[in-house]
Amino acid sequence: MKRPQSLASGTAPRTELGAALASCRGAFIGVGVMSLMINTLYLSGSFFMLEIYDRVLPSRSVPTLVALIILVAGLYVAQGFLDVVRSRILARIGSSLDESLSARVYDTVVRMPLVGGGKGEGLQPLRDLDSIRGFLSSAGPSALFDLPWLPLYLGICFIFHPLIGLTALGGAIVLIILTVMTEVMTKVPAQRSTGYAMRRNDLAISSRRNAEVLVAMGMAGRLAQRWSETNRDYLANQQRASDVAGGLGGIAKVLRMFLQSAVLAVGAWLVINQQATAGIIIAGSILSARALAPVDLAIANWKGFVAARQGWNRLNKLLARMPVRDEPTLLESPTQKLSVEGVTVVPPGEQQRVVAQDITFALEAGNGLGIIGPSGSGKSSLLRALVGVWQPARGHVRFDGAAIEQWSPDVLGRHIGYLPQDVELFAGTIAQNIARFVPDADSAGIIAAARDAGVHDLIVRMREGYDTQIGEHGSVLSAGQAQRIALARALYGNPFLVVLDEPNSNLDTEGDEALTRAIQSVRARGGIVIVVAHRPVGIEAVDMVLFLRDGRTQSFGPKEQVLAQVLQRPAMPAPIKIVSEGGVTKA
Repeated sequence: MKRPQSLASGTAPRTELGAALASCRGAFIGVGVMSLMINTLYLSGSFFMLEIYDRVLPSRSVPTLVALIILVAGLYVAQGFLDVVRSRILARIGSSLDESLSARVYDTVVRMPLVGGGKGEGLQPLRDLDSIRGFLSSAGPSALFDLPWLPLYLGICFIFHPLIGLTALGGAIVLIILTVMTEVMTKVPAQRSTGYAMRRNDLAISSRRNAEVLVAMGMAGRLAQRWSETNRDYLANQQRASDVAGGLGGIAKVLRMFLQSAVLAVGAWLVINQQATAGIIIAGSILSARALAPVDLAIANWKGFVAARQGWNRLNKLLARMPVRDEPTLLESPTQKLSVEGVTVVPPGEQQRVVAQDITFALEAGNGLGIIGPSGSGKSSLLRALVGVWQPARGHVRFDGAAIEQWSPDVLGRHIGYLPQDVELFAGTIAQNIARFVPDADSAGIIAAARDAGVHDLIVRMREGYDTQIGEHGSVLSAGQAQRIALARALYGNPFLVVLDEPNSNLDTEGDEALTRAIQSVRARGGIVIVVAHRPVGIEAVDMVLFLRDGRTQSFGPKEQVLAQVLQRPAMPAPIKIVSEGGVTKA
């Protein structure tokens, strides 16, 4: 995706949303032209009534009446056709905006937790895009396109008679004041309503994901109370905004109807004083009502307009904060070395908290590294930096000498296998999850990855084998099965670097043996394996060990040497049991 360009030399760069709308400039011009024609055709009814009262009735001419009916019917058909086309064009503008930005907005939703540490808007950007598209597809934009023609109708009312024009102008001024009041009085409650909606949705999503914990530990009622309080605040602010918009909208409708009657009364007074004809009474009433209809419609759609405007502002800020990533030059596949040079890791959104500091080591093809240390020593945080999930605050991670920043995440991802602590599978088949949802993935590669993870036999025993639908979040699988399938996903495509964060936390003895074989297989083919483990079996098949404490390197080197040093440290809270390759347990 190209970066937005400036509107002109010396001007501020156009936002991505602005650029997306600008690409629909031709459609907007077409809507503007149609609005001109539609609003011109809206005069048909007024002039038809004028002709009926001032020509047909005095002359009693039936042919003239028939001709006028045929003419006005044709004009109404043309008006209706243009109105339908205009609404369809606006709906397609909304769809076009969504199509051009949906992938970009989805990308920001995925990247937000990696930049802001999960302290973000959640799915709000997608909802904001929906609100913008929804507003463009509603009657709101049509009202905005019709508003500029209000002076035309008022001008014709003045041509009929200045008093009729002044009456209509007074009504227009009052309606415009109501519109401004609607904007001022709904702005704050609408903003608060959006904030409470975000909190409510986040709480509902987190409660759904942790339903077992809530029920098992008796927390469901208390969390439900918190959700109800947030929902109550959301509803109160939404109701306030709706009450204001609905109340002022009702006043506007009553005022518009009263204005029609007022214009009729003024027209009647003018006829009595022989300053206007009977046709002007009806025509002036119709014109004044038509002049104020866009204002009335704008007030009725003000809630959608406010939501779209807020979404527009939030999306612009979000997209500016997370710009499009340029595609770097495609590098050769890494095959030789992983270097970590003075890496310091800071969690996203927590700039004051350093979790790993000045980590330095290098691994060659075929090496296996076990990272050990007490809880909170920065092991998992370091892994996130190694695979490019978190950007190091200082230092570099290099593949064959090239810093990780020189790689496109999509390209580098092909050379990395990552198994995080919290395994997350996606709705789809087992084969799709193992193949990372690569279209038309090679079945042989999927089966090979499953065999390397020791999960092939488990999969084929299922009723539909590799085509088994695992459900949302892998709900049809046990924790151990999900972890082994996620291991197969990490091994798919023979990646150069395989990073495993506590890969045996949910495994049984058979799973532990399969994990050891998988690590040995990666090393045998010239890959690099990094394992974080709290159980000795996790580092059985590695040859190097990195010991971390308080985010700093305490020891790094050959496994036997480092473990011997670690076991001699009196500060260790408990001895580490080491299972040697011969199966003899040592302390």
